[in-house]
Amino acid sequence: MSTAPALPRLDRRALSRLAPGLRPAVDPAGLRPRVVHFGLGAFHRAHQALYTQNAAAVSGEPWGITAVAPRSTATVRALREQDCLYSVVERRPDGHACQVVGSVVGALAMGADAAAVDALLADPEVSVVTLTVTEKGYHRSVATGGLDTAAAPVAADLAAPPGAPLTTVVGRLASGLALRMRSGAAPVAVVSCDNMAGNGTVLARVVRDFVDASTWPDRETVLARMDEAVTFPSTVVDRIVPATSDDDRSAARTALGLDDSLTVAGEPYRSWVLEDSFAAARPPWEHDGALFVPDVGPYQLTKLRLLNGSHSALAHLGLATGHATVADAIATDWGERLVRALCAEVAPTLPTGGPDPAAYAGELVVRFRNPTMHHKLRQIGSDASLKITERWLPALRELRASGTDTPVLALALAAWAHGTRPGVHDRSDPATEALASCWNAGGPAAGTVSALLRTVGAADLADETALTAAVADRLPALRAGRVEI
Repeated sequence: MSTAPALPRLDRRALSRLAPGLRPAVDPAGLRPRVVHFGLGAFHRAHQALYTQNAAAVSGEPWGITAVAPRSTATVRALREQDCLYSVVERRPDGHACQVVGSVVGALAMGADAAAVDALLADPEVSVVTLTVTEKGYHRSVATGGLDTAAAPVAADLAAPPGAPLTTVVGRLASGLALRMRSGAAPVAVVSCDNMAGNGTVLARVVRDFVDASTWPDRETVLARMDEAVTFPSTVVDRIVPATSDDDRSAARTALGLDDSLTVAGEPYRSWVLEDSFAAARPPWEHDGALFVPDVGPYQLTKLRLLNGSHSALAHLGLATGHATVADAIATDWGERLVRALCAEVAPTLPTGGPDPAAYAGELVVRFRNPTMHHKLRQIGSDASLKITERWLPALRELRASGTDTPVLALALAAWAHGTRPGVHDRSDPATEALASCWNAGGPAAGTVSALLRTVGAADLADETALTAAVADRLPALRAGRVEI
């Protein structure tokens, strides 16, 4: 069995070996740690770090990132071994493209390097802190939406003596910001880049809740100072960043002639919309296409209802007709028509101030056509009882309340209903058994659709006989493997 020959490792000494188009857009040696980022996952490295590198390159300003890993010391070690360099492989339909990114200039482990993390958070030269720690990293209470102080990791951090290692990002961030407030350091913006509606508001609340729940004698002073010196801009991030494949690693090795253990992959498309409420200096991300707006809400809702809504519709209709990936579904004679029709149908429910729905739909079609992404319909269609309640049903309610017909959403609901039948195991859902039981009573199909809607908490829609009949009328064609738009 043959193996690939050993290659030199990617690090700063190896950059001179690379063609100019493969090198970082900025010299890493000229950057300073002015941004602290919590979370060393692939998304940050293929998104915010790339924006920061390109902003620094265009502006000539030395915006470097120190990345903090909440848990993965292995990633910290690998980054340090490569002088914090890594490559991004862009999966393009006409062939992969590769570039080394150099905006990360330091890597720390949140526990082992706690003192260094705190020092950076208190450093006046650091004016931006960003996060990609996934929604569970915020430890929110289901009941209140604020910090769940009873959660074991949060409770342990609150009870920890001064100087002890903290295990939650919220605790570490609150502790570091408190040090900054006590020192009277310059203002700072703390920017959530996690995929949550109103993520800045969410982050501000859990951080303030931690300070308020602490036993710090000066906690009221810290909170008052935070009101003046810390902002929490909300953001909307978008780029599909799949798990790095062997093909991606091979593409990086071939392009670079170097061994990179930290290659990440992404689609060509990327976007970043940020609330323009920064307390201090920030990287000029707009030089790389980021958009600063007074309110990100319209962009968040557009992404939820058009991008996520179309994804779910493609998933359920594609699975019903024997397709496996988004690209497979969009390549059918109905795929593009479905996306454009769904976006047009839902567009009246979107607020003004966001992207143009028709242009957005066109971008979605281009993105979904990319055959190199291999985005599985089964993955998108999983947990549908949770997803459709956010992606489809609110828009459906608004449209029907205004007397607007909803044929495309009815078709999407029919495909979802079709996939809830007993014995269909092509996707997972926490409500699988409850949904399957709706079919056991027999009777008219509209009655089954009504029962399914009640199961996902949509009793109001379940009582709309015109809607349930419209959904039921589309089931026979789906059983025959046809999509009729």
